Amino acid sequence: MPNSWIDFLPTLLKGAEITIIVAFFSAILAIVMSFAAGLCRLSKLWIVRTATAVYVEVFRGTSLLVQLFWLYFALPFIGVELPKMLAAILAIGLNFGAYGSEIVRSAVLAVPKGQWEAAVALNMRPWQRLWNVILPQASLRMLPPFGNQLVELIKSTSLVYFITMADLTYQAMVLRNNYISWTTEILVLLLLMYFVIATLVSMAVRLLERKLTAGRL
Repeated sequence: MPNSWIDFLPTLLKGAEITIIVAFFSAILAIVMSFAAGLCRLSKLWIVRTATAVYVEVFRGTSLLVQLFWLYFALPFIGVELPKMLAAILAIGLNFGAYGSEIVRSAVLAVPKGQWEAAVALNMRPWQRLWNVILPQASLRMLPPFGNQLVELIKSTSLVYFITMADLTYQAMVLRNNYISWTTEILVLLLLMYFVIATLVSMAVRLLERKLTAGRL
């Protein structure tokens, strides 16, 4: 029997390490997919817009947990077997990438039309306009909602518990099952650890936002 709640920390920290790894790589995938899908939604080619819209609507219109189950439990029936870590990263990254694509699309469209016209007048190529003029301005509009998305992403990593990944939630549930009398302490620690991770991410996003804003003044 443990002597105090401190005895649970090593096990929970091991789970937190898995949670952070999943969140980190899922966030990278989500950001990449957000920009790729968000910009493709603005393409002049209807087939690109349509294919991207299908991706966005499917992943926004279905449950993340169901997507996780499909990637990990259903794909093996058609001969595709993914490791738990990869299935978790793909499900979370693709899901949040679909939501993030709307943030990117709306931020780009919110850039004043005069900026586009000025870039055209300077004889910039389309990619130069986007990279040098539009995205730097749109990025400031993206940061606050992206910060909220990252916090939600971190909390969503708890769903990997359902495919028996030894993340923070999984380790907490194992401890709870082994030490029923310590349930309150274990769950309070679980709550606090998620809160600390999410708070650190929020602070980092706010700091980045302040630096980018100051750099444009």
